[in-house]
Amino acid sequence: MFKHNYKVTLSLVGLFLCGSAPASENNQLTPLINKIESKVIDWRRHFHQHPELSNREFETAKVIAKHLKQLGMEVQTGVAHTGVVGILKGGLPGKVVALRADMDGLPVTESVDLPFASKVTSSYAGQKVGVMHACGHDTHVAILMGVAEVLAQVKDTIPGTIKFIFQPAEEGAPEGEEGGAELMVKQGVLKSPEVDAIFGLHISSKTPVGVIGYRPGGIMAAVDDFRIRVHGKQVHGSTPWNGIDPIVVSAQIINSLQTIVSRQVPLTKQAAVVTIGSIHGGVRSNIIPSEVELIGTIRSLDADMRQTIHERIRKIATNVAASMDATVDVDIPMSNSYPITYNTPTLVKHMLPTMKRQAGENNVVLIDAITGAEDFSYFAKEVPGFYFFLGGKATDVKTKDAPAHHTPEFYIDESGMKLGVKTLSNMALDYLKN
Repeated sequence: MFKHNYKVTLSLVGLFLCGSAPASENNQLTPLINKIESKVIDWRRHFHQHPELSNREFETAKVIAKHLKQLGMEVQTGVAHTGVVGILKGGLPGKVVALRADMDGLPVTESVDLPFASKVTSSYAGQKVGVMHACGHDTHVAILMGVAEVLAQVKDTIPGTIKFIFQPAEEGAPEGEEGGAELMVKQGVLKSPEVDAIFGLHISSKTPVGVIGYRPGGIMAAVDDFRIRVHGKQVHGSTPWNGIDPIVVSAQIINSLQTIVSRQVPLTKQAAVVTIGSIHGGVRSNIIPSEVELIGTIRSLDADMRQTIHERIRKIATNVAASMDATVDVDIPMSNSYPITYNTPTLVKHMLPTMKRQAGENNVVLIDAITGAEDFSYFAKEVPGFYFFLGGKATDVKTKDAPAHHTPEFYIDESGMKLGVKTLSNMALDYLKN
């Protein structure tokens, strides 16, 4: 410990503000993190083998809540349906920092040959589906459980409070239900005690193990799902002139929607995407149906461009349909809508020294914004936030060969999880101490 005197205090403040911090500050964590690594991997494998869909993470929540209670925390359950919150009160007064992990799996059937591969099936949108942690939320939960255990062992030295937020439904609540970060915020998860800053991470199957990717400002896009129902007039396929063909109308709408990004928004300013991911209509080869449904997603990194895209989708769908005597109903959003995930620049600046101490100077990399989306954005709208990417790709695998998120082949190298525990643990302590 440094002796507390005026010169030393000024030196420490100067080091922190200039982007450097004492390397030995949290050395008491190192043996604790080394000891818990195998346990974190075991937790991850359990959650991977037993995934649950959004707002249905009942068993996952039970495991988390039991663990936090065993650590002596104040535990809240049933937050935003299945969310779990643990509150670790330090031995000294101070601010409140929150750490967040998402818990839900996806309606994806796993194809990876692992001894702990998921065999779970469930129902999604009225269909029987496989369920898989195809985006790494199992690793997020396991990492945060590890952080909770590490920090609980040094709680007497912590100047403040750490709130552990295990969030359901990041992938979007089922249609007709509320959920995720938005509902957690609405229910007051950032209050009692009031959170001063929040940190979160996402494992990346395309980023090498040992590397952290970050970006101040907007790091992930806003997302809005949308639905267009095209109404025509059913008729026999042999006499299309006697009806109004919503399939042909839909084809014209889909092609026209692609001109929004390519011709109607300033792409030199920010990226944007409009994608149709589903089209349904008709039951027979010789019957033109009365209705076709299109479902898609909008990604944007600028608020004005986001509004423009919404307006253009409505205008194009309505006018293309009208030109062919059809009508449309346009729902934006259909069910899910997340704002831009924004990292508070001053918070990023002050926490970078911590990240670089953990991963190494050359392994903390400034990245471009991406058109993926995250509902961590709802937390970061309320309080200063910092969200970063953690490497999960084996170093001997080429980036182009690494499986993408949300696919049956999704795979991460578990050796990268230890850095996640180290980084979140030290970020929480450094934030509270500095």
